Amino acid sequence: MNTFQFTSKSDIIGAMASSLCLIHCLATPLLFVTQAGILGIGDSYLEWWGIIDVIFLIVSFVAIWWSSKNTSKRWVRFALWVSWLLLALVIINEKLSLFPLFEEAIYVPSISLVFLHLYNRKYCRCKEGECYVHS
Repeated sequence: MNTFQFTSKSDIIGAMASSLCLIHCLATPLLFVTQAGILGIGDSYLEWWGIIDVIFLIVSFVAIWWSSKNTSKRWVRFALWVSWLLLALVIINEKLSLFPLFEEAIYVPSISLVFLHLYNRKYCRCKEGECYVHS
């Protein structure tokens, strides 16, 4: 796959990764309650589930890197990176318990990334080899 093909698909990959991340976040409480109730075990059994957060974060980083390099709007580039940084902050905080944060905080950057990738794909595409960032 050449660079242009990946670049043209980076918004789809980013929107899919962010959507799956959102589904993962919505399903986590239900999964833990169901597993703990059925198996009589604690959260330690399902620690592997938390690794998925990091995988989504890495995939979304790569998608944003490619998408932001090839967007025609500067504000979209900025919004993509701010949303990713917020998502990373929420995930890191969740892993390390740095400060109290409500569980639903992760939904805002996830939904923002889905919206921004889809918006970028529809309205902010550069032609192959020609990308001039406008405000």
